[in-house]
Amino acid sequence: MSQEYKLIPNNSLITDTPEQGRELAIKMARLVVKATQSDAKIREKLRPVYAEDPSMLLDVGKVVAIEFQTIAAANNYWNKPS
Repeated sequence: MSQEYKLIPNNSLITDTPEQGRELAIKMARLVVKATQSDAKIREKLRPVYAEDPSMLLDVGKVVAIEFQTIAAANNYWNKPS
């Protein structure tokens, strides 16, 4: 990689709510794509390819789900003692 990216925003997986955790998971998945393909013009060129491919879109969902699973575990699944 010619450019460095912070793949974990604010260097923390801790969020206040599951909704914030899901948003962080989506952001992290996008950062992985950006880090993997650092050329914005190529990413832009490829976007229509995966945007119309149901299998590729489902794969994106899987990546986000894995990121969210990691974030949920880091947040102790948002279990708050009563």
